[in-house]
Amino acid sequence: MEKLRIVFMGTPEFAVGILDTIIKNNYEVVGVITAADKPAGRGQKIKYSAVKEYALEHNLKLLQPTNLKDEAFLSELKSLEANLQVVVAFRMLPEVVWKMPKLGTFNLHASLLPNYRGAAPINWAIINGETKTGVTTFFIDDKIDTGAMILNKEINISPNENAGELHDRLMVLGNETVVETLTLIEKGNVVTTIQQDNPEIKTAYKLNRENCKIDWAKPATEIHNLIRGLSPYPTAWSFIKDNEQEWNVKIYEAKIISEKHSYNIGQIITSKREIKIAVKDGFIAILSIQFPGKKKMQANELLNGITFSERAQAE
Repeated sequence: MEKLRIVFMGTPEFAVGILDTIIKNNYEVVGVITAADKPAGRGQKIKYSAVKEYALEHNLKLLQPTNLKDEAFLSELKSLEANLQVVVAFRMLPEVVWKMPKLGTFNLHASLLPNYRGAAPINWAIINGETKTGVTTFFIDDKIDTGAMILNKEINISPNENAGELHDRLMVLGNETVVETLTLIEKGNVVTTIQQDNPEIKTAYKLNRENCKIDWAKPATEIHNLIRGLSPYPTAWSFIKDNEQEWNVKIYEAKIISEKHSYNIGQIITSKREIKIAVKDGFIAILSIQFPGKKKMQANELLNGITFSERAQAE
C-alpha cells in the first residue's frame, strides 16, 4: 500500500467540496493549483477562486500558473514530489503535467461518461431532459474527458430539479466517488474501463448567450428543461416586448400548464398573480423572473409594479 501525496487542481465551488473531503479523509495534499486571480464585477476588484479561498484558509501550498508549460511552474510542481494528481473542474492539462506523477492524474467529471464530455455536463443533462446522470472518475489522457474510467456512480434527476440543486447532490456523490477512487489507487486495486465512442454520445457544449436564449416555438417540456437546466446560473433569457418597450429578462423558474388555446406563440397572458406565456402545446407559467436593473422576483411580486398590455409578447 503506497502512501498518497496528492496535488489537487480545481477552481469553482464544486471542486472545494471534493478537496475538503480529501483532507477530511486524512489524505496528504502537498499542493493546490487553481486559476489565476481575475478582476470581477462592476468595480473590477480582484476575485479569488473558491478553491484559492479554501487553500488559504487551510494553509495549503498554492500555485496559480497562467501557463501550465512554464518551466518555473513545472519545476515547482515537480518539487512537491506528488505521486498522484486529482483534477476537478479545472482546465485541459498538457501532457508534461498529467504524466508527471507516478500513479497518474485522475479527473472527477459530473456526468456518466462518455456522455456529456465538456464544459457544462450538469446543465446539459437537464436541458436534454435526462432522468439520470452521475459522476465518473477517469485517468486523464491527451483529449478532453476521454480517458480510461475508474468508477462511475448514478443518480436520478427529478422532473422539476434545477441545475443548482443537481450540482449540490452531484458534489456529495462526487465526494464519495473520489474517496473510493483514492482507496483503490492506494491499495493498487484499480481496474479501468476504456471509453467506447459511438455516434449517439451527447456533448456538454460550452454555454453561451445564444444557447441560453428561450425559443418559445419549441414544445413546453423543452422550454421548461432549458429554464431549469440554466437555473440559477447562467440563466435562460428572453426578450419581452410591450408596445414601444423591450426588456431582456432572465427566467429562473417556471412550470408547464398543458391545455389547448388559440393564443399566438409567445403571447403573454397575465392575471393578478400569474404570468403565462403561450406555447404550441400549452403555457409556460413564469414563477421567478428578473427584469434589467431589478432583483429576482416571484411573478406575483413583479405584477404589483408592472402591468402588461394585451399586446405583450415574449420573443
